[in-house]
Amino acid sequence: WRARLRTCTSTTRTNVMADDSTSFSINWSYLALIFRSIDPYLFASTGIAIAVGVSVLGAAWGIFLTGSSLVGAAVKTPRITSKNLISVIFCEAVAIYGVIVAIILQTKMVNVAPLSDGTWSNNAMSSSYAIFASGITVGFANLACGVCVGITGSACALSDAQNPALFVKILIIEIFGSALGLFGVIVGIIISGNVDFGKV
Repeated sequence: WRARLRTCTSTTRTNVMADDSTSFSINWSYLALIFRSIDPYLFASTGIAIAVGVSVLGAAWGIFLTGSSLVGAAVKTPRITSKNLISVIFCEAVAIYGVIVAIILQTKMVNVAPLSDGTWSNNAMSSSYAIFASGITVGFANLACGVCVGITGSACALSDAQNPALFVKILIIEIFGSALGLFGVIVGIIISGNVDFGKV
């Protein structure tokens, strides 16, 4: 039974029942082999693309939320236009965070040849995963930050139109919301701190 257990463990097959009562097997070891064989630069480049793309998406979403409320409220109260542009600037800073991190991550990528058997070194794989994780962290942190700042900026514009004394109070809340993107940037830089494709 021990030999049989070792065989089952090595193949790691899971039987799944389909709707037509026929069974099929998933060879998890083979899937892991495919995953390990993917070019590490694909992971790294995807992480950098996510850092920029999702950050810009968060900035655009925030500007959409803030800008629409600002323009609508400025029809009746034009004085709020100049003050509340700070909300749009906070949203735009979210996209800048993503661009800065993408530049930092891009400078860490070094062209390394695969090993003689066609696989990649463990350091190249771990570095690519680190860049991928860093890009995802920064991108989605900035997405949440952009939506947060956009909603708060929208409320700030509408409140300022009704009561000018509320502007500074809501602006402080908006600054704290904007700090969420900085947290994502800091964590992303920490994750990618030990990236070194060239180390053997």
